[in-house]
Formats: sequence, structure tokens, C-alpha cells
Amino acid sequence: MARASFSRREAVVSGCAGAVIAALPAWLRTQAVSPEAAELYRRALVFDANLIPPMQDTFPFPKKLLDMMRQSGVTAMRNTIGGMYGGFEATIEEVGFMQSLVEEYRNLYLRVRTHADFARAKQENRVGILLGFEHPSALEEKLERIEIFRGLGVRVMQLTYYKASPFGMGVFGDSKAGLTPLGRKAVAKMNEQRVAIEISHSNETTSRGVLQASNRPALITHAGCSAVHVHPRNKSDVLLRAVAKKSGVIGIYDLSYLTPRSKQPTLDDYMAHMVHALSVCGEDHVGIGSDSAVAPWDASPEAFATFNKQQEQQRTSGLPSLDWPPYVIGLNTPRRCEVIADALLKRGYSARITEKVLGLNFTDALCRIWKE
Repeated sequence: MARASFSRREAVVSGCAGAVIAALPAWLRTQAVSPEAAELYRRALVFDANLIPPMQDTFPFPKKLLDMMRQSGVTAMRNTIGGMYGGFEATIEEVGFMQSLVEEYRNLYLRVRTHADFARAKQENRVGILLGFEHPSALEEKLERIEIFRGLGVRVMQLTYYKASPFGMGVFGDSKAGLTPLGRKAVAKMNEQRVAIEISHSNETTSRGVLQASNRPALITHAGCSAVHVHPRNKSDVLLRAVAKKSGVIGIYDLSYLTPRSKQPTLDDYMAHMVHALSVCGEDHVGIGSDSAVAPWDASPEAFATFNKQQEQQRTSGLPSLDWPPYVIGLNTPRRCEVIADALLKRGYSARITEKVLGLNFTDALCRIWKE
């Protein structure tokens, strides 16, 4: 079975997949962590709120891809389907592909549809896959499709992407434009269907509108903090506090938006956002949302050349682009969450807080959203 479509992010990752597979043993040798961090990571429920599993578009998968997933230590992930502008039929086909992935490798994957599935994934030593939308294009402005996709296991949905949608405005659009009348109806429908509303790509005005209109928490699954580095994708302290007050969670991503355009971000840069978010939101409202792939970025000169060409094509097309590849120095490993755990412990955070950041905060928030 061939996969119907790839998102933009997956296309970038897949362009370097061959080199990553060939170099897998080296990539898996992450930087050393303390014995305390290693033990905590072993027992923790690790949930990444925006992550791409190692995949290709046809079966069977190479053993090295499956081993990479097994050895990552990730318990579950939210995986984006539908890409930037995927239509209804193409997105349905992608749901089918993800179901086929789970059926093909039952000893490795399971679908997450309820809160109990997170614990089940940990107990059975499998990886849970929770499906979500980055862009609402698959709905095609038909609110009844929220219920259809929920029935197919899509339990996290975003109302906007980079620019305007029928529901609201994205972070690269008009800063004054907010939630539309149709967007308010979509919020009500998602609340009714117990679908988590995602505002990572929504501008602040739309995000505030969602928080006001929703009777359930909203999530920022992948972003950074504007107070640390100003960028449209990063969120203000005012918005972070509002999300936390509504019992939501923010996941810190490991993209090049964490730092000025003149440098590739490092682990210290990443932790500056993480620590700030914890200070603003509190220990119950911060998690990890890598916005990248389990497979590490291939940092060879050839891969950099491919990346630069792709970004130039995006700039020519009027799409947002990156000056640096989407990874953080020190976190470019399938076990990046273990490194983050070690960094939290070294900065004086307790084991309990570290476990919350590794996954419990997001899974608890999803439990609140999904409950009757």
C-alpha cells in the first residue's frame, strides 16, 4: 500500500531519509546523560505532541526504521496528517495509511483514541499514534466533518495554519483578524465532539477568541516563547498564561525559530524557552512538541544543500522558510526527550516535574478535553 500524501514537513525529512538510515547506529549514540535521567526516562510516559515517526510511503519498512522508533524511548506522539492543504479525500486516504501502519506493525504501534491508550502503550512497550490536523483544509468548511474525522481517530484539530482560514487567522496574517463566525461554530462543534483545539499556528487574536469561546482547554502543541526570542511562531506571556489558566499546555519545539536568524539553536537555547515557559505557565502546563521527526536531521553538506534549495523554493512560492535546518544542536537524536529530561534535572527541577514535562501534562490535558 502506498501512502496518499506527505506534509511539507515530512517531505523535508524524507529528502534526507536515506542518509539517516545508513547512519543510524551513529545517530542513536546520543550525548551522555546522568544515570538519574536515564532511569527516569526509562520509567516515564513520554509523549511528544508533534512528532513524525520514521516512515516511508510503501511497505515493508526497513528494519532500521522500526529499530529507530523502538529505541527512541517515546511512548506516544501526536502525528500530523493532511499536510498544509490536504483535501478531504486525500486526508481520508492518509488516515487509512496510518491505520495500515499500525496493523502492519502491531508489535510496535497502536492507535491512541482514549486517554487509557497512553498507559496501554507504556505497559505493552509499544508506541501510541494520535492523529491530528495542522491545517483545517480537509474539513472544507463543513462542520459535520469534525465528527466524521473524530470517528476516524483524529482527536486534535487546528483552526488555522500560517495565514487565513475560514475559521480564523494564522501567525503570518493580519494580527488584528481573529476567530470568524464559522470559527466560533467550529469551536462549539469540537467541544461537543471532545476534540482538542490546537492554536500553535493561530495568531494571538484568534487564539484569545478560541480561549474565550471554548468550554474545554486549548493546546499549543508546538511553539516557543516570545519573551526569549521574538518570532511570529513564538507566543507572548499573556497568551501562555491564558492557556495555562484554561488548563491547557504548551509544547516547546526544537526549530530554528528559537533563536535569531544568525545561528543554529543549541540545547541551552531550547532550555531557555522551556525554563521560561515553566516560570510563566507553571509545572502543570508545559510539555514537549518537537515539530520534527524521530529521525535525526542529516547534517552532511549534501543535506544542507538540499535544505537550502527547498527553502529557496518556499520563499519563491511565498511560503515561510527557515534560515537553518529544523533541529537543535544537542537534540538531534531519536532520544531527544531523554536529553531534555537530563537538562531539566541538571537545572534543579525535580523528577516529578520532569515526568510532567516529558508527557503527563499533555496526556492529563487531553484526558480533560476528551472526557464526557
